[in-house]
Amino acid sequence: MKRLFLMLICALMASASLSAQTLPDIRLENGDSKEIAIRSLVGTKPLIICFWSTTCKPCIQELAAINDQLADWRTEADFDVIAVSVDDVRTSARAKAFAKAQGWDMICLFDANQQLKRAMNVSLTPHSFVVGKTGNIVYSHTGYTPGSEQALLDKVIKLSGTAAKTAKTKR
Repeated sequence: MKRLFLMLICALMASASLSAQTLPDIRLENGDSKEIAIRSLVGTKPLIICFWSTTCKPCIQELAAINDQLADWRTEADFDVIAVSVDDVRTSARAKAFAKAQGWDMICLFDANQQLKRAMNVSLTPHSFVVGKTGNIVYSHTGYTPGSEQALLDKVIKLSGTAAKTAKTKR
């Protein structure tokens, strides 16, 4: 009986880990107030999605660190970074101006009604995700400490398969 129970638990755990959460189909505004379906950005390359707000200092630090390294990272893998502001309707104009002033080399979207935030179960910012080419969420990380952005790149490289290519060319 114990053996059957253990096998059942193992089977449930295995099936839970195999079922990946997918990126929801929600429309957000870009900096020009045009609506973009988040799923329309899926399909050609992996994505790093970072949720942030103007009042979150670690969010700004994470996005600045990513932006500073983005040109080098893109020589290692082909991917896009999407910065999703969760500033509400009252502060979304300030978030748009802030993102524009930063000159970030990433796609900036604004989730003023926090639909995407709720759909992806984001409770605290910064919260970052790595999304594969098929829209499956393969990695999630909450919080920021200097250097933790490297884990995002490592996941993207693994997804794009460029780590194997890089290793072969170094031989």
